[in-house]
Amino acid sequence: MTTLEKQFAQTIAEHKSTIYTVCYMFSKDADEVNDLFQEVLVNIWKGFDSFEHRSDIKTWIYRIALNTCISIDRKKRRSYARLTMDINLFEDHDEDTRQVDMLHKRISKLQPFDRAIVLLWLENLSYEEIGQIIGISTKNVSVRLFRIREQLKQMSND
Repeated sequence: MTTLEKQFAQTIAEHKSTIYTVCYMFSKDADEVNDLFQEVLVNIWKGFDSFEHRSDIKTWIYRIALNTCISIDRKKRRSYARLTMDINLFEDHDEDTRQVDMLHKRISKLQPFDRAIVLLWLENLSYEEIGQIIGISTKNVSVRLFRIREQLKQMSND
């Protein structure tokens, strides 16, 4: 194993949960999340040797993961409508699970860019960090989060 491959493996091991979090935000289907994860790994590998450390590695990984998932999500939405059975025999029915599931469903209705902002906010990143990852100003992050919250509130009235 080369030094670059060792560095890559170590970086992925350190940031695996970050990548899975982003992938999970774009799908709850385990197989699809794993497919997204693999695509993100491929894209990280493609750019790994050219990473210039102008930003934190975690910021760079978030950006690649989000861009990959957003791109795949857009292609998926254009190409087909997924058929699902709206039943899960193993689903919890307690109040916390229902609230988390309801929030996930509402967030999944947002545009991919807005979903990405919510994900990063839920990860407790600062507005400045979110702006760096997404590529918008800190002020724009604040404005977008306000609008997203309003959208989510409107969904609760539907």
